Amino acid sequence: MWITPEEVALKNALKLWVTDRSNDYFLLQHRRGHGDTGGKITGLLVGALDTVLDSNARAAPFRIVLHVPGSQVSWVIASGATIEEVQKHWKWLDQNLLPYMAVFENKEDAASFVQGKVKGLIAEEVLGGQAAREDDPARFREDLARFEQRFGLPQREKLVTHYSCCCWKGRVPRQGSLYLTTNHIAFYSFLLGKEVKLLVPWAEVTQLERVSVGLLTDVIRVHTRRKTRDFSMFLNVDEVMRVMCQLADIALRRLLDSGGLTLDQSLLESTNITKRVLEEQALRQYVLSLFGLPRAERLQEVMSCSVWTPHARCHTPGTVYTTDGYLCFSSREEGQCTLIIPLAEILSIEKAESTSALPNPVIISVRCKRAFQLIELLHRDELVENIRHRLRDLHWKQNLIRGHDQRRKSTISTTPYYTFCYDTVQSDEEDSSVIISDKALRHTVHTDLMSTFHPSQSDAPNKTCNMEQIRERLWEDHFTEFGRGVHMFRTDKIRKLVALGIPESLRGELWLNFSDACSSLAAHPNYYTDLLERCRGETSTATEEIERDLHRSLPEHPAFQNETGISALRRVLTAYAFRNPAIGYCQSMNILASVMLLYTKEEEAFWLLVTVCERMLPDYFNRRVIGAQVDQSVFEELIRERLPELSERVPDLSPLASASLTWFLTLFLSVLPFRSALCVLDCFFYHGIRAVFQIALAVLDANSAELSTCSDDGHALMILTSFLEQVRHEEESDVCPEDAGASPHLNITTLITDAYEKFSGVMVKHVEMLRCRHRVHVLQAHEDTTKDNALRLVTPDVSLSQEDLSELYDLFKTEHFISLYWGEGVCASSSASASASASASAAGCTERYVVDRAQFKSLYELLTPWSCGTHTDTVAQRAFTLLDQDRDGLVTFSQFAQMLDVLFCAELSEKIRLLYRLHIPPALSEDAEDSSPLKSPVLSSTRPLYVNLPNGERKSYEEQLQQMLLDLSRGKEKNEKPLPHMNQHQFIQFCKTLYSMFQGDPDEAELFQAIGMVASLVLQIGEAQQSGQSRSEEHWSASFEQILASLLTEQVLVNFLERPVELSVRISAAKPRQYQERAGLLMISP
Repeated sequence: MWITPEEVALKNALKLWVTDRSNDYFLLQHRRGHGDTGGKITGLLVGALDTVLDSNARAAPFRIVLHVPGSQVSWVIASGATIEEVQKHWKWLDQNLLPYMAVFENKEDAASFVQGKVKGLIAEEVLGGQAAREDDPARFREDLARFEQRFGLPQREKLVTHYSCCCWKGRVPRQGSLYLTTNHIAFYSFLLGKEVKLLVPWAEVTQLERVSVGLLTDVIRVHTRRKTRDFSMFLNVDEVMRVMCQLADIALRRLLDSGGLTLDQSLLESTNITKRVLEEQALRQYVLSLFGLPRAERLQEVMSCSVWTPHARCHTPGTVYTTDGYLCFSSREEGQCTLIIPLAEILSIEKAESTSALPNPVIISVRCKRAFQLIELLHRDELVENIRHRLRDLHWKQNLIRGHDQRRKSTISTTPYYTFCYDTVQSDEEDSSVIISDKALRHTVHTDLMSTFHPSQSDAPNKTCNMEQIRERLWEDHFTEFGRGVHMFRTDKIRKLVALGIPESLRGELWLNFSDACSSLAAHPNYYTDLLERCRGETSTATEEIERDLHRSLPEHPAFQNETGISALRRVLTAYAFRNPAIGYCQSMNILASVMLLYTKEEEAFWLLVTVCERMLPDYFNRRVIGAQVDQSVFEELIRERLPELSERVPDLSPLASASLTWFLTLFLSVLPFRSALCVLDCFFYHGIRAVFQIALAVLDANSAELSTCSDDGHALMILTSFLEQVRHEEESDVCPEDAGASPHLNITTLITDAYEKFSGVMVKHVEMLRCRHRVHVLQAHEDTTKDNALRLVTPDVSLSQEDLSELYDLFKTEHFISLYWGEGVCASSSASASASASASAAGCTERYVVDRAQFKSLYELLTPWSCGTHTDTVAQRAFTLLDQDRDGLVTFSQFAQMLDVLFCAELSEKIRLLYRLHIPPALSEDAEDSSPLKSPVLSSTRPLYVNLPNGERKSYEEQLQQMLLDLSRGKEKNEKPLPHMNQHQFIQFCKTLYSMFQGDPDEAELFQAIGMVASLVLQIGEAQQSGQSRSEEHWSASFEQILASLLTEQVLVNFLERPVELSVRISAAKPRQYQERAGLLMISP
């Protein structure tokens, strides 16, 4: 392999390298001690030195050095693992470069010429390989070559990055290299002559965690189902942990049944995954969660800048993020100041004159007569041009959707609009009236839920009425200073207002603005109405579940005690089920939708539900509620981080985390009093899931003393339930005075304020990192459940032990994964999985994994007790055709297990029945040609027909067969379907298979003679049955019973077919061979 020229001091290098060949400019050397047998001390010490000092774990044993005569500095230009590889490069240098070196008068110029040529060769190789997409292609190419040399995996195995580290075995560290690929964790070490290779598929990783072991504080522990491995001594452990979590998450989403989890399109093809792509993906996920943007948004630009904040009368430094449809800003301190501007709201974006006070300013004007100023943009021109381009595309699409005949002229103004956001007085009466009319329309619901069922202020107590008016006035003052709409400044002041509770009159509007659901509503006019028209009269499982839950949605609220509210709720839930059939309907969606209908119009409630299910709570409402379980696991870790005293007193926190599942699914609506739960919902729409984590931690913190003394899980649940029932809104203490003496009430505002103050350190970035890590554990837990269900399905039909069945399932799954790793057509796996899922649904179960013909053949050759040499391939093909009953080209695990059960555990007659079925249609077609080189056996029908009985008597085969057939007919089950007769061609193939099974057996001669006797007997029986007909091969036939009885007459055949074979032994031998045969891999575990 050509490598980027590296300077070496030749004088010092001679101590570790031995020169084999040389000329005026080049040296071919090998590593001192390489190839020594018997473990000479020189080779061991040099190898250990390479491991300890070399970041690549082990230097290549051969290299070519460019040497300038008279100089003490040389350059390594090529290296290799074998002498043949290096000699190939030496030959190329000798033929293509050395003859031209003499033309250079200056030797230094000659050396520069060679270095430039080598770099050119490297560049040509890089352009056509994986390294082309990396930040440092030359270095990555060298790492890739070492990885391929050491592990021998196929080229489709995409290396992402590698790190130098130690792998611990007990208390013994092994220094080496950790290679992270799209499918595996690979570790290589060479120490004191011992080479260690470790390969762990991501599909087997159940958990990743950072732990402290003794004096080592930054250890990454990798858990699999069988072992736990520790890796340490990383230069940047945070980066390694992030990359490992991302790769494990991506691999499990691609390989396992993720229950509806979505994966970014750019990550579906493993060849697209690089370290840079992973960094971009992590940043994108953080931005989407921080601002609550749609999951489909792609991150475009990220730049440091400062934004003029009128409330602070200064420029606030931070970062601007642009996506396909949004421009967002976040201050350096997360949460201090946030700004979200949908591109659909932008009228113009202009560059202003740059000054020393305002360097590189940009003015963004929006529809509500406001403008935002950004300064200190390093790449201002690029940002403005890109946003203008997206604005033109967006406005064109809007005009197309609205049905305009003419395209509206560009909305980008030629003169900057300098009405900054702190100039809040409306200068246009018409615009003011539009805002007023829109405000009036917002509270005009055609289902009339709000105006009908919300209590009027005249009916409310004076104190409640006064508090409501005070909150409304505070919010109006806030709008005046900070703006109104999606693009209002979100600061610490608005957080405090939200904690006090949003006024009833503003709740719907602010929910729509905080969540940005209003942007989806504006971008899809008439979508909801059209959707209702399309799904009218349609029925599905989702609609049936919706009907069952309609009357369980806030049953105590008068709005849902009549048909008006029930009908509106039915329409919203049904419309969403048809919009997103992947989710359909999930319990708790009815509770959320019913609350939304109380404060918004029906169409607005629909888009709020869309926003919650698809943006704010992604993956919560799929068929396995994966997202909620992941957050439940994240919450358990946050308890350990933020409530250390409670975690010390309650070692097992899983019951507390399990009790919180309902809190997350219903956003506390099902556990808190209604008015209190509304305040939590206010916080959720403003802060997202971060607020739910903070409030849940505050609940546990308030009850930590009682929870520490709990005797059981039920007692803890009672404590939490009782506490949450006493959390009241300040207005409810006057409404329900009779409860005052029961127990002290906690104000919901106090609980929310405590949550914000005590747990302000729960940041979005940290939550996203924990989600990525814990998703691995949750997906693997579901995988274990899938395996248990599959084994439970197969167990009644087989006699295999549970241990063998479990190991067989893992082997079957690994074969499925190997095809996904390196198969010719990975895309075909999607259709295979879809077909398997459809078949499973029809059967009322889940068969996640299937194998095609090539995968089945590989498994059959690894496990079959009947090895047929070169004929094995033919038998495997017939076995697959026999099992593939629905002719979809796939075999399920249950079918495969049932076949092996016959081969290893069934009675002799059942084994012969299976062998018989492999040689009649459909397993053996009439026009099938046998591709194996084994010759057909020579059959004769003129041999003597008698059998020796145990008592020394001789009995004719005819009498013996008649007795056996009579016994078989007596023991035959009445409901067993008779097998069709076998013709002569099929019988010859049957005998051929038997002959191939005996090759290499110690009793080979006796077995050949016995099968010859059986074949002759069956041929005579077939000929005897042709009485009255012209004797020909076309009319010859033999039944299964006749062939079985004939085989039973030869004890040596019976002994061979009944010879016990342990399936566990076959599986143990198959595990390492499975990778060896499919990937050419030699794996040595430490």
